Amino acid sequence: MSKQFRSKFKWVALAATLLLGMSALQTAHADTSSDDPIVTLGSSLTSSQKSGTLSTLTSSLNGASYQTLTVDGDTLVKYLNPAGESFTSSSGVWSSAMIQKTSSGSGINVKILDYNGSNNITTITANQYKNAALTAGIADANIYVTSATPIDGSGALAGVYAAYAKTGNTLNTKQVTAAQNELSTLSGITQANKNKDGYTDAQLNNAVAGAKKEMAQKGSNITTNQITTIVNQQITNNNLTNVITNNQKTEIINLLVKIRDSGALDSSSFKTQANSLMKNIQSNAKGIFSKINTTENQNLLQKLWTAIVNFFSSIYNSIFG
Repeated sequence: MSKQFRSKFKWVALAATLLLGMSALQTAHADTSSDDPIVTLGSSLTSSQKSGTLSTLTSSLNGASYQTLTVDGDTLVKYLNPAGESFTSSSGVWSSAMIQKTSSGSGINVKILDYNGSNNITTITANQYKNAALTAGIADANIYVTSATPIDGSGALAGVYAAYAKTGNTLNTKQVTAAQNELSTLSGITQANKNKDGYTDAQLNNAVAGAKKEMAQKGSNITTNQITTIVNQQITNNNLTNVITNNQKTEIINLLVKIRDSGALDSSSFKTQANSLMKNIQSNAKGIFSKINTTENQNLLQKLWTAIVNFFSSIYNSIFG
């Protein structure tokens, strides 16, 4: 082989190496920035359950591509233990989810899907998932949740956090912790008021989303007293005055203080997302919210105030009318 040929071969080989390197970089970039939905699968699922879970979660995609991500005990430890949970690396995970990016301003939508005809998410509601996702910093996404076996559903949300981070969106640890505290608080209040007349999970979550919206309007310097006033008003607005106990009200206030301290209110999109969430909750429970503002469903104080106004109006009209 001549010296001149060896020189040309060296340059060709170098050029090929550079091209391959650039191709690898482009491929890596495409993987991390892909807008494909991400399906999270619990590590405890059997092969058959994984297949069934994938089929359930991706049915709305109509054959479009998606990525997968396994959620295991380490995922639970990373995202849930800072909020006081006690998961370990060997903890089982069955609940699974799919997160799909949506257009800006569309808000957060959550659907809990039946697995083989059964809703196996036993504790967490769709509205609770929505509020927790908002607090954690997730924006403009469709989230689908299911489980092959009856389970509370916390593993699915940990998977959503992990999937959202995989798309290049950094989540604030304090916000995620606040979101998990919120999930525990709201699910606890709903369980305590289960089957109680005048209470629905939609009303509670709408009140909390409304409080977040008002807090965002005031900013991160909002005081605890201002938060208390907002909570009282939202409880009234959602016709929960005679349902929510003082202890439960204190739990909600403390939760919102944690959300304030997490830095969530610093996000420019938080107020917009909270407003979208309120519209979403109300739209999915029109029968409930159409009744809240009717005369027969006003709370006692509202009725008393109306009676007082009418009384003095009648006196005024009798004298000056």
